[in-house]
This record gives sequence, structure tokens and C-alpha cells, in this order.
Amino acid sequence: MKSLFLRIFLSFWVAFALFLVTAILVTLALRPRSSTWEALRTTVLNDAVTAYEEGNEHQLRQYMEELEGTQHVRAYLFDEEGEELSHRAPPDWAIRVAKGGPRVPRDGFIIPAPPMQRDSRASSDGKHRYTLVMGMPPGPRVFIGPRGMPLPALVILVISSGIVCYLLSWYLTKPIVRLRAAARQLAAGDLSARSGAPSTGKRNEVAGLMRDFDAMAERLETLMKAQSRLLNDISHELRSPLARLNVALGLARQRAGVESADMLDRIELEASRLNELIGRILTLARLEDGEQGVPQTPVPLGELVANVAEDAEFEAQERHCHVHTVIPEGNWGVRGNDSLLHSAVENVVRNAIRYTAEGSSVEIVLAREERGGGAEAILRVSDAGPGVPEDALEKLFEPFYRLDDARGRLTGGVGLGLAITERAVRFHGGKVSAFNRPEGGLMVEIRLPLIAPVTAMKEGAEVVTLGRQA
Repeated sequence: MKSLFLRIFLSFWVAFALFLVTAILVTLALRPRSSTWEALRTTVLNDAVTAYEEGNEHQLRQYMEELEGTQHVRAYLFDEEGEELSHRAPPDWAIRVAKGGPRVPRDGFIIPAPPMQRDSRASSDGKHRYTLVMGMPPGPRVFIGPRGMPLPALVILVISSGIVCYLLSWYLTKPIVRLRAAARQLAAGDLSARSGAPSTGKRNEVAGLMRDFDAMAERLETLMKAQSRLLNDISHELRSPLARLNVALGLARQRAGVESADMLDRIELEASRLNELIGRILTLARLEDGEQGVPQTPVPLGELVANVAEDAEFEAQERHCHVHTVIPEGNWGVRGNDSLLHSAVENVVRNAIRYTAEGSSVEIVLAREERGGGAEAILRVSDAGPGVPEDALEKLFEPFYRLDDARGRLTGGVGLGLAITERAVRFHGGKVSAFNRPEGGLMVEIRLPLIAPVTAMKEGAEVVTLGRQA
């Protein structure tokens, strides 16, 4: 059965057919046979006439009440004038049937309840004629509930349908759950995630979707690895001629005169920028390829931010800027790689110094926030620069993205610093985002999951807790 639609259709069809047949069979099994009621009707008629003729209406009434109590049969005996001989108040349906009216059945479920029974016979002397009207019970009261509602039948239907539908739903949703889990892993950056598609023998729609997803994920993994390998190989290949260029530059300085110093300085600057670019490309390639492992070692976040801020303050003096740092007291630790986190924070801070207005300040604020899944460290780095267009905020963390070429030439950036920060933070289970401040400037926010405070983050390392303005 290849079609999922046909499978669902036939499953529900067979299930409901099974429920209906089961209810009918149970009803027929518990329903009294018609021959039993015919024999009972004849017996009741003869016994009622005998009780009335040999006794009186009192004896007949006693017999009728005993019959109702034991057999659950309501019986009434009428003479030819339509008078009830036991002097009980007959219901309307009994009077109607005694006069030859229609025998309307009671409401039933699946099979109608037995109709009213009517029979007559002559008296012993042949001078009178008696008519017996019986209200037949619809069946055992344990099966037919109040007003003819079949309680056990409904219970059987509900339980059976629940079991079948549960198994059917589990069977149909199990591959979808696996596909969803694989999609989440792929979205989180795990390119090796697969849904575990069934064998090619299963050709329904869900199995085909899972195979297509696995093929897409495999193709995506191949392309990403090829891209990372290409960046890695190109960067390594560029290192050799760059090293030879530096050697040649040193020899040229020895032989060149004073008039060539400016050009040689320019060559050295560009070679230095190229060397830095190659290093950043290699770092990005390792992060993209997953080769940059994150060791499970505690890192003192407050000390790390303080060290970055101290270096940034020295660099900011060139533009007459300052770095204001707010680090609350406490041993704040994150689990990860010290140098990788240092590079991530440093890229954000240096980027803020590069674009903040001359003579302004860069603010670095470290805070703690409690969440349902645990505590988080929040690092906010704000500058007083021109900000970024709203539609470009999410693109800031893409590799080689720059707002404009003129700005890139002015600052020397190539659009890799924030991209490395985003990947490094993501590998540590965190998240980085950028916002334009209402008062002007850009704020970059880094969120990292905290671990329990420890007294010694590293051997020989002093935990620094600052609340200073550098």
C-alpha cells in the first residue's frame, strides 16, 4: 500500500466497520429471542384469566404486580368494554393497543426495541372476551441504559476507537517527529543530522519526504565542507608567497635608499593586513567546518572582559576615546575556550572603537539574567557611532559583509570580525545580536549560558571582579 491517503482512508473505514459490527453482535447476543416473548405472552394471558375467574380483581392485581417485579413486564387485562379488570390505571399506550391501535416501538439503538404485545382469548364459559396488553422490556437493563441508550456499546466504541486511533496516530506521526528533530539539528548547525529515512521499499509520501530531506542535508553538508576546505586551502597557499614577500621586503629595505622608505612602509602595511586577513579566514574556516572544538573548561568571564577592555582603552587613545566598563562582583564562569571567547569579545569591542565618534566613549556592561533554563551572562557593547540601517542589522554577522566599500577602506575592515564572533558565541551555546540605540550608535549584545560559580577558574589565575571606569 504505497499511498498514505489510501492507508488512512482504509484504516478508518475498517475501524468504524469493525465498531459497528461489534456493537450489532453484542446487541443480538444480549437480546431476548422473539419465541421466548411469544411463549411468555401466552402464559401470562392464561394465568391472568385464570386468576381473575377463580379469584377476583384483587388476585389478578397481585399477579400482575408480581409479574412486573419478577419479569419486568407491565401487563394489563381488559374486557370487551375496554375496562382494565385489575383496576390499575393503565397508561395511554396500553389503552391504545387494547383498542386495536398501532403498536409503536420504543426508541432503540441499532436494533429497535420490541413492540408492545397484544393477545386475546375467550372466557371459560365463552360469554366474555379478554384482551392482554404487555409492555415488553427492551432488553437487559445492563445493556440498554436510560431512554434506550446503549451504555456498554458506547463504552466499547470509545475504547476500541481510542486504541486504534492512538496506534494509527503514533504510526503516522513517528517519522514526522524524527524529521522535525533532524530539521532542528540542521538549523542549529549540525550538518550531519539525518532523519533516518526508511528503506526504499516504503514509498509513501512521508518516507519520500524523509529521503528528500536526507538528500538535501547531505548535499548541504558536502557544499559547506567544500567551501570551508576551499577557504582553508587558499589561505594556506597564500601564506607561502606572503612569507617570501616579507623576506623580500626586508632585503629591499637594506638596499633601498631613504626615498623608497614610504613605499616600503606601505608594502609592509598591506602585507600585514593580508596576513591578518588570512588568519581570520583560517579561523572562520575552522569554525564553519566544526574543527574548532570547545573544551569543557571553566572560563572567568569577568576577568576576560576586563582584559579586553584594558587593551581596548590603550587602542582607543589614538582617537581620543575612552572605554567605560561595568562588571558586577561575583565569580562568573562560562564553559568553553578562553582564546576563542577572548577573540569574540575583542572583535566586538574593537569594532565599536573603530566606528564610535572621535572623543566619545564605548560602554561595556556585563550583567546577569535568570531564565527558566538557567542563568545567562549578558555582555552589551555600545558605541556612539552613526549606527547601522535596520535592514542591515542581521547581515552584520555574515562573512565579508560591509555596509559600503568606502567605509571598509577607511577602517581597514573586511567584514570577518563579527562573523567570527557570531560563530564562536554559537559554538558556546550563546547568541549574539545587534541593535540601534535610540540615542544613537550601535549596541551588540552577547548572551552566554553561565555555569555554577567556582572559586578557582584556572590554576594560578586570580578572579577579577570590577566595577570600574577605565
